[in-house]
Amino acid sequence: MNVNIHTSWKTHLEDEFSKPYFTELVNFVKLEYKTYQCFPPGKEIFAAFDYCTFDNLKVVIIGQDPYHGVNQANGLCFSVNEGVKHPPSLINIFKEIETDLGIPYPTSGNLERWAQQGILLLNATLTVRAHEAGSHQNKGWEQFTDLVIKTISEKKTNVVFLLWGGFAKKKGKLIDAKKHYILTSGHPSPLSANRGYWFGNKHFSKTNYQLETNGLEPVEW
Repeated sequence: MNVNIHTSWKTHLEDEFSKPYFTELVNFVKLEYKTYQCFPPGKEIFAAFDYCTFDNLKVVIIGQDPYHGVNQANGLCFSVNEGVKHPPSLINIFKEIETDLGIPYPTSGNLERWAQQGILLLNATLTVRAHEAGSHQNKGWEQFTDLVIKTISEKKTNVVFLLWGGFAKKKGKLIDAKKHYILTSGHPSPLSANRGYWFGNKHFSKTNYQLETNGLEPVEW
C-alpha cells in the first residue's frame, strides 16, 4: 500500500504500512473522508513528517488529536493555518515563550516554522471528524504513532521530548530516558494552565539549552 510519507521516514516505517491494522486504518480513514467532513485535508495527514525529516529531527512535541474546527488543522499538533484565530492551548504556548524567552507574541499560529527546524509536531491520532473530538481515536493511529516514538527513541540520540499533560506523559514509557531528554509539565489548555501546571515550565529555554549542550542549533521559537 502506498502511503504518502517523506522518504526519510519511509525507510524506518514502511514495514508498518503492510500490517493488517494499518490496512484497516487506511480503509476506515478513506471511508470517513468520503462520508463526512474530516480534518486535516487528506494531503496534510502526514504533514508532520514532511516538514520535519527523520534526519533533521531533534525535538518531539506530542499532541492528542487534530483540531476539529473548520480550516484549523494542518497536520501539525497545536498548529493552525495562517490567519486562523489561535486556540486557547496555542495562546498559552505563545505566552510561555514570551515570558521564558522574551519573544514577542506572534501573529501567525502556523507552526511550520518550528517543524522545518527539526521539531516533530506529532498528534497521537492524525485525523478527526469535523466537530467531533476524538472521533478517530482507537482505530489504529495510536499503534502507528507509538511505533514512530519508539523508532525515534531507538534510532536517534539526544532528542528532546516535550510531554505536556497526562496523555502525552504516558508516552514516556516508549522513550529511552538514558539516550534522550524528556521534559514534562501540565497541558497548555486553560484548565491545566490556570491551575498552575503550565506557566513557568520554561520548556523552550530548557530545550534550547539541551540542544546547544549537544552541539545542535537552538530553535528559533
